[in-house]
Amino acid sequence: MIPTRIADLTVVIVTYNSAHCMPALMEGLRTVPSVILVDNGSVDDTISAARQARADVTVIANGRNIGFGAANNKALAMVSTRYALLMNPDCLPTAAFFDALLPASDQFPDAAILAPHLIRRNGLPEVSYRWPSTRWDSRGPQADGPCCVGFVCGAAMLLNMDLMREVGFFDETFFLYYEDEDLCQRVFDAGRQIVLVPGVTITHLSRGSVKGPAPLKSEFIRGYHHAQSKLVFEHKHFGIAQASRLRWKTLLLALLTLLPRLLLPQPRYLARLVGRIAGLCRPWPRTRGTAGEGSLIP
Repeated sequence: MIPTRIADLTVVIVTYNSAHCMPALMEGLRTVPSVILVDNGSVDDTISAARQARADVTVIANGRNIGFGAANNKALAMVSTRYALLMNPDCLPTAAFFDALLPASDQFPDAAILAPHLIRRNGLPEVSYRWPSTRWDSRGPQADGPCCVGFVCGAAMLLNMDLMREVGFFDETFFLYYEDEDLCQRVFDAGRQIVLVPGVTITHLSRGSVKGPAPLKSEFIRGYHHAQSKLVFEHKHFGIAQASRLRWKTLLLALLTLLPRLLLPQPRYLARLVGRIAGLCRPWPRTRGTAGEGSLIP
């Protein structure tokens, strides 16, 4: 088997008001010949900052926010290399990361998804992987060697394009959050491998991708879509009855939390909580198994 080279890899990045991430990110990707950036209607200078840092970056400018999964799908449709590396703008890739990632892909050629260990700002590993939530609860310490799992965080995941084309990419019913969990669930259900390789590490500055002009509005949107996407996932994989039970249980807990948040206001967390309540009160889109199609569940 011919060893995987950096030329066999396309990096895919979805941005939304992420100009502040571009210098460090593009510097870390200087050895990667193929980089696709999909911008979801940023109102800052994300695109110009990306092109200033790297003139040959391929840019897909959507003009509006079409969602994380839908944006990734646009780029993945253009990928012609063996692998696609999905990466959040707040990741800090290094030469050492790629030096470890490429041999790992050769070590596990049957893996549909291969993921590194994410490292937090404080230098500690982020345990953002587990067994499928539809099967059993994960317990125990962080992994200390390569292992098959049922879920890995979408902040950084290497896709084997031949295998993933058989499974399919993101369900665009998910606008934000849970699209990576749904993808991993479908890979697992298809009998394909999702491999975590702790020896491959990358720093992830969690929640550092977006810096818009209206931070409280951004927090509201986070809360709203997190609630909506959780219900979409629950309905898709567990059924409408369980999704409805989850909605009312989560809504009750959110309303009980609202009073303390009002008495001791922290604007950021309050905005996110109000967004969550709004998302729980609104109908959620129901996936029909085809990306981009859906109907509303009252």
